[in-house]
Amino acid sequence: SHAAAHALFPNEQAIPCATFADTIVAVQHGRADYGVVPVENSLYGRITDIHHLLPESGLYIIGETFLRVEMNLLGVPGATLSDIRSVQSLSVALGQCRKFISQHGFRTINAVDTAGSAREVAQKADRSVAAIASRFAAQIYGLEVLATNIEDEAHNTTRFLVLSPGPQEAPAG
Repeated sequence: SHAAAHALFPNEQAIPCATFADTIVAVQHGRADYGVVPVENSLYGRITDIHHLLPESGLYIIGETFLRVEMNLLGVPGATLSDIRSVQSLSVALGQCRKFISQHGFRTINAVDTAGSAREVAQKADRSVAAIASRFAAQIYGLEVLATNIEDEAHNTTRFLVLSPGPQEAPAG
């Protein structure tokens, strides 16, 4: 979601939210001008949590964007692929990289999201633990990309909606 928001609003400050509900509340209460939330993925279908929250939110859908999912193995500076013993990420992301994980015999650690996994890996500073996340997350948290495009399916895409407290034209991003 952060990468999608950055693509739409490259000059704006992103406000991190732990859950979809937190994102909606931030827009409802004016802490954020817009919310950017995923609604469906080409491999996994509808993202059910957001579909339960949207009808009751009172927010308007004012735009959408599509983001190609590119999963990367991120490690702390100085780590190499041979150092990695376990990978941490959102369960969906781990599932989207099954072949790579199996090929390397990595132990998996389920986490709340991909970017949060990158942050935790950076904080732990353990060369044996890597995150599966975007290049954008690597830049934000000072991690090195150890392997690129490790997802099983190259056509994997997520659709995001732009939410606003009122009807308006979506800003050009």
